[in-house]
Amino acid sequence: MDQTHASSPLAGAVHDLATEVVLALRSGDHLATVCGAAGIDEENRTGIAAARVIGADLLLPSVLYGRHPHPGDVAVLDRAVREFPPKPDAPAATAWSHWHMISTLQRMAPTSPGTAAPGTYAEPDTAWLEEAPWQAFTHQLSVLAPLAVPAAPSAVQRAAANRAVDLSRGFVRAVRRRDWLQAAGAGRWLAAIGGEPATLGLERGLDFVELMGGHDPRVTLHVRAARLMAEARAR
Repeated sequence: MDQTHASSPLAGAVHDLATEVVLALRSGDHLATVCGAAGIDEENRTGIAAARVIGADLLLPSVLYGRHPHPGDVAVLDRAVREFPPKPDAPAATAWSHWHMISTLQRMAPTSPGTAAPGTYAEPDTAWLEEAPWQAFTHQLSVLAPLAVPAAPSAVQRAAANRAVDLSRGFVRAVRRRDWLQAAGAGRWLAAIGGEPATLGLERGLDFVELMGGHDPRVTLHVRAARLMAEARAR
């Protein structure tokens, strides 16, 4: 692990997990274990907390390549769901992230312990998101970028599809503000839903975001996911 990127053990674990997800996205190797490569198992509490930060993207290589996830990665994500449920006063984005982790496990590993009662955790509310100004909308969608995957419909995805122009404006604003993580998240959503203005130049914009913000593997993760989804849509 590069300690220059790790201001705390948790930050270091998040960095390592995101890096391994990126490597798996690049290789398409469904046999590789993201968590094992990062030195994390279901007994490592710091690693479990890092998995909660990464969220359902822990299984993103399997989701995008349509392959079975590694059992070790399923176990870590399942443990993160059970160890870190959202508190009653948690932000709406946290509730949505938790919901997506559960729904991803239900799709990809329906026999895992955390999915024993599918459908018992309903979609959270989205009124707050639908009414948000475009700047706040883009910020919140970037936080929820793991929900930007194919074949995973949700109220958040529908809200994004209805506001592609606002997301495009937010993408440009994030680039101008050099907020590379927000730009990458917004770009991932646009690649997932389409509908952005042709003048946006999303592909070149994502190249620039990765060039400038690629020291953060979470930026690279979102950009790589965006490219894979854009390629799939073009086929």
